[in-house]
Amino acid sequence: MEQTRPNIVLIMTDEMRGDCMGIAGHPDVQTPYLDSLAGSGIYFPNAYTTCPSCIAARAVLHTGLSPRGCGRVGYQDRVDWNYGSTMAGELAKAGYYTQCVGKMHVHPLRNNLGFHNIDLHDGYLHNYRRPELPAYESQKTADDYFYWLRNEKGVAADVTDTGLDCNSWMARPWIYEEKYHPTNWVTDRGIDFLRRRDPRMPFFLMLSYVRPHAPYDAPQVYFDLYDKPLAPPASGDWDDRERLEREGHIFNNSVGPVNPTYIRRQQQGYYACITHVDQQIGRFVLELIERGLMDNTVILFTSDHGEMLSDHCFCRKSLPYQGSIRVPMFLHGPASILGKTGVTDPSVAALQDVMPTLLELAGAEIPAHLEGRSLLHPGREVLHGEHSYGELSNHFMVTGEDKYIWFSQTGREQYFRLDTDPQEQHDAITDPQWRERIGYLRSCLIRELEGRPEGYSDGTQLIVGRPVRSVLDNATQPNCG
Repeated sequence: MEQTRPNIVLIMTDEMRGDCMGIAGHPDVQTPYLDSLAGSGIYFPNAYTTCPSCIAARAVLHTGLSPRGCGRVGYQDRVDWNYGSTMAGELAKAGYYTQCVGKMHVHPLRNNLGFHNIDLHDGYLHNYRRPELPAYESQKTADDYFYWLRNEKGVAADVTDTGLDCNSWMARPWIYEEKYHPTNWVTDRGIDFLRRRDPRMPFFLMLSYVRPHAPYDAPQVYFDLYDKPLAPPASGDWDDRERLEREGHIFNNSVGPVNPTYIRRQQQGYYACITHVDQQIGRFVLELIERGLMDNTVILFTSDHGEMLSDHCFCRKSLPYQGSIRVPMFLHGPASILGKTGVTDPSVAALQDVMPTLLELAGAEIPAHLEGRSLLHPGREVLHGEHSYGELSNHFMVTGEDKYIWFSQTGREQYFRLDTDPQEQHDAITDPQWRERIGYLRSCLIRELEGRPEGYSDGTQLIVGRPVRSVLDNATQPNCG
């Protein structure tokens, strides 16, 4: 007999900007399936990642904690994940069968983090391809997609066969048949899970796509959709054009290409990957419908962080600007479960809110130590985020209307009115009319950072130049979190 508790599907992309959906008002990106799900669900246009890079953002997601709480405040490979309480683990305790397909980006590579089973594909990870690694820890063996691809196409087959780097702004179409693309593989494995699941148990399935993270290698048909003029990247009165001119010819830089033709190609490849993912999500949703599961299934969609995509002379992530920190987020499911559908919720949402939300939907106990809050009960006024990033190490306080930024190594401050300037074209930090508001958000950050091991705040002021760390001591303690 079929179970009655709702099934839960968490669909996650990697490096997808919050503005890159049709429902978000993007002038170019085509996402018909995501728009349908968001438009008939609960859409959160003010959703953010609180530490915008892959590992830290996923630690926040899987633990329901802030970056400080889970000890991941920047990017650092090969640090063990020893969290005592995880999203999948708590759902498993509540009687759910838990399965992940796709990207985890944890350590060790096959750490199941509370999932009963994982079909793993992490994308291209340099740190797990070093020749001195034992075979069981090498991506080419431990990553299920790469293992499968080599069986299908030969031992030398790889995602790098297109000639693209996994952190580059370069783009070109996929060189094999579409069925061999990692985006299709994640969907294939997700659909196969629906076939082989135990129908007596509710399930938690995480579909975790690597794209639109580089390499920008969608099949040709998706590139063709964007073979037209595209809206230019955002620019502002504070952009560092000199740095772009100096570094803009490097294929895997953090500023993006200086050549306008390459910028348009970068956009084309990125948007093509998004629409490819959208179509594959649609394929999975159609399978849910065919199997009669949609009436008792909740879908939460989000991404780990965004992509600057040449906005303000920057590329990639880790920065406190909208292209990097704003992520797509929505809930889709029956109104009898969600309480309301077809609405837009302007509350400030964050990745640490995913775990308590899913636990509430499952009727499971929400651990008291979680720092996130259920999206079914919004109400956050201001959200703190951060990322250690060398000279650009940053902290930000963001609300539904504005954002204050502090760079810990230089003391530089920025202020943006997101309500009237969503592309952050004008840095209003010196505008007299916002002095009081800036002072308030600065005081919020001073309180937020008080007591931190880095010494960023003494409770009365921000302290510039303190040594930054990517991993705090609490992240390395046994059963942390």
